[in-house]
Amino acid sequence: MEGIVNIKSAAEIAIMREAGRINAEALEAAKAAIAPGVSTLELNEAVEAVHRKYGVYSPFKNYPGPYPFPASICASVNEELVHGIPDKRKLKEGDIVSIDCGTVYQGFVGDSAFTIGVGEITPLAQKLIEVTKQALDAAIAQMVPGNHLGDIGAAVEALVLKHGFHVTHLYTGHGVGREMHESPMVPNYGQPGQGILLREGMTLAIEPMVLVGTRYTRELKNQWTVISRDRSLTAHQEHTVAIRANGPEILTQL
Repeated sequence: MEGIVNIKSAAEIAIMREAGRINAEALEAAKAAIAPGVSTLELNEAVEAVHRKYGVYSPFKNYPGPYPFPASICASVNEELVHGIPDKRKLKEGDIVSIDCGTVYQGFVGDSAFTIGVGEITPLAQKLIEVTKQALDAAIAQMVPGNHLGDIGAAVEALVLKHGFHVTHLYTGHGVGREMHESPMVPNYGQPGQGILLREGMTLAIEPMVLVGTRYTRELKNQWTVISRDRSLTAHQEHTVAIRANGPEILTQL
């Protein structure tokens, strides 16, 4: 993914804004369906219903890998950090679940994610979710022309470490546009002032992935789902963001 960074025109960003709005609506449908006793497959169906309404689709479905990814969302529960495959397992009171979703509209991608508690959750789980949200906000604040890619990752890591949590070094955010994964990779760690120069028209998917006990992970036998190596709780927040002359614009919101 380290190649030419695609700079988007105002017209292309407008299309991405609509892709992002539809994606946000799809994620809201999943969020509204989350409750004890609901399966992650049902959450996938809620998202696909929104996609059908607009005649769009998820770039996740059939994404190449060890075998084509079988769903329109990733649904990752508790120690599952990313790439959880929706299935018939039912959510339980006290779980936390991360839903990651993409939408392709007129050839452009919107990509975002959230983590939420299922019913009553522990104070630790609540803190983890809040810190992950704060890390995303801190990252987005760095997305101004003239800053560097390292400023984004440094902001995430500093905030997360301050609260005693960890960021993965293996999985990253990324450029996004006509493809779901474009240059550059956007790590959740870095050195301020280092890395490529941020320029107006860049569109990046910023996604803090935060773990309670360790930054180390392992992949399950399904060859997709990534969990914390110590099986501690994890959380994931993501927005697609455009760098504009007057600052960052979140494209994946209602």
